[in-house]
Amino acid sequence: MIASVFLLGLAMRTLPVGTAYAVWVGIGAVGTAILGIVLFGESKEVLSGPVFGRVFRITIYEVKMEQNQKDSASANSRININEDLQRHFELTLGKDSDGKSHFYMYHALVLTVRDSLVEKWRNTQRQYAANNSKCINYLSLEFLMGRSLNNALLNLGLTPEVETVLRKYACSIEDVESEESDAGLGNGGLGRLAACFLDSCASLQIPVTGYGIRYQYGMFHQKIENGYQVECPDSWLRNGNPWEIESPENTRRIKFFGRSEPFYDDKGTLHMRWVDTHDVFAVPYDVPVPGYRNETVNTLRLWKSEATNEFNLEEFNAGSYTDAVAAKNRAEQITMVLYPNDTSEQGKELRLRQQFFLASASLQDVLNRWTKRHGEDFSQFAEKNGFQLNDTHPTVAVAELMRLLVDEHRLGWDKAWEITSSTMAYTNHTLLPEALEVWPVSLFRQLLPRLLDIIYEINARFLAQVAQQWPGNTDMQRRMSIVAEGDQPSIRMAYLGIVGSHSVNGVAALHTQLLQEGLFRDFYALWPEKFNNKTNGVTPRRWLAHCNPGLKSLLNETLGDAWIRDLGHLKDLVPFADDPAFAGQFMQVKRDNKIRLAKLITADCQVEFDPDMLFDVQVKRIHEYKRQLLNILHVIHLYDRICRGQTENMQPRCVLIGGKAAPGYA
Repeated sequence: MIASVFLLGLAMRTLPVGTAYAVWVGIGAVGTAILGIVLFGESKEVLSGPVFGRVFRITIYEVKMEQNQKDSASANSRININEDLQRHFELTLGKDSDGKSHFYMYHALVLTVRDSLVEKWRNTQRQYAANNSKCINYLSLEFLMGRSLNNALLNLGLTPEVETVLRKYACSIEDVESEESDAGLGNGGLGRLAACFLDSCASLQIPVTGYGIRYQYGMFHQKIENGYQVECPDSWLRNGNPWEIESPENTRRIKFFGRSEPFYDDKGTLHMRWVDTHDVFAVPYDVPVPGYRNETVNTLRLWKSEATNEFNLEEFNAGSYTDAVAAKNRAEQITMVLYPNDTSEQGKELRLRQQFFLASASLQDVLNRWTKRHGEDFSQFAEKNGFQLNDTHPTVAVAELMRLLVDEHRLGWDKAWEITSSTMAYTNHTLLPEALEVWPVSLFRQLLPRLLDIIYEINARFLAQVAQQWPGNTDMQRRMSIVAEGDQPSIRMAYLGIVGSHSVNGVAALHTQLLQEGLFRDFYALWPEKFNNKTNGVTPRRWLAHCNPGLKSLLNETLGDAWIRDLGHLKDLVPFADDPAFAGQFMQVKRDNKIRLAKLITADCQVEFDPDMLFDVQVKRIHEYKRQLLNILHVIHLYDRICRGQTENMQPRCVLIGGKAAPGYA
């Protein structure tokens, strides 16, 4: 959730020519509302990615749910919202029926909705297993899920019934939904893309599991004081998260530090093992992801870090109270916040620990699920599993999967590499060098020594391939090496992702072109077949059907509701482009939404402006390359024109700029 919005209004209708006013204010949590209410443009269903592009045709006929033609409304008919709500309020929450606050009403309603999801959730997993479906595992440090209640009601088709029930208790869905905290699992487009993927895949009945981190404090809560950003903890879990279900039986052990040690097995074969490690537990919390009006409920599995030995009683009894819980505190730091400040050495270490923690826990989870059904037979593993690496953060998974297959499951290197490079796919989101995750070799040697061995071996074999392709071209080998040599050798994680993946994609046509012609041109020359484009999109259910009910109603009246599942149906609006009646209704919907936003800003900031102004909105994280400064310069230019009386053909305009800057960004 964007935590602040800056408002600058250029008012020309009510002021004499040559005058203007400007207001600089913070507006709580308006950012998402702006995206949802004001902006309406072309969007497209998200289902593609390098792995999906390869697997989609297979998956779509393998995963035909037995009930997928049923309407969810009939499946929900045996749910009694009123009775279940009352039961959870009184028995689960233990509250008196005469004192139904919005807070407890929210929790009771979520538990009621979750009950309707759990049976479908279990059936979905059973059906996937029965069909022996290929499963995609989506690894991302971010999942910007937003509020889940209204999204679940929309997808389940329960909104009308819930509205009716809540009226009996003199409250509305808006009252109840306002009690839900935004899940602090993401920051921007990276996380929103991941969330849209999960929604679309569930709606298309594609077997996808999202893997992320259960951050205790998320990004941060932003305040603006004296014109500066001040970061405060975002305690989104303070009141619990009724959507999640803890699965302690699936806890995984994650290794850090230690050393690599060679040893011989009973057959005299040389192996390596990672010993003398400092371990932490990864405890999974599962969140249901319902598809739209079908019986499919996929899973978002979030990992929480816990100490293997939380409390040292001997230290406590000796009076060393801080030392008694030191291991607990150090372990829990891993999943404390999203993107810890990495300007210090400790921050860099924590970032890398966080990334490896996600990768190792998720890979162990998938391998454990496989071995439960197939034992140590990995002959079909690559045909039935895929890993989508959302940006460079989880690319350490390439080396960790090799370690698990070679060290833990005793596969030969060549077989393990065939599996790894066939199952991994890497999405690059940015050309910025700072976002490509370059880690010092010294940090890897200290924190992940066994993975460093594996990365060196991957790099040596890869450079041999480069030398074969371009004999004698040592400069090419230097440029393409995963390990950047120099005074301070480092590991280039983006290069590891490319070398270890069967597919590499950008997220827009121009972005992909720049990757191929610029940043990754040497790799494109070696493997042109690996590179492809998958233009980002958004789910129409949250970003149109849910957040813009007026436009949803107009589209349904004009086209029917098939567009909610397939945005391709919006092309049927073309004949209405010159229809005055439709155009009038469309503009009225737009104006109503602008009025809603104007009222919200007025209520929060005591700033009034004309909703008939042009709304010029930019909601992005604050960064040089996002060009907020260029936007401000344009505002200054417009202001200067007003002062000089050059207002001919100038549209009254309200400029809104919202975003957060990373704590270490300056």
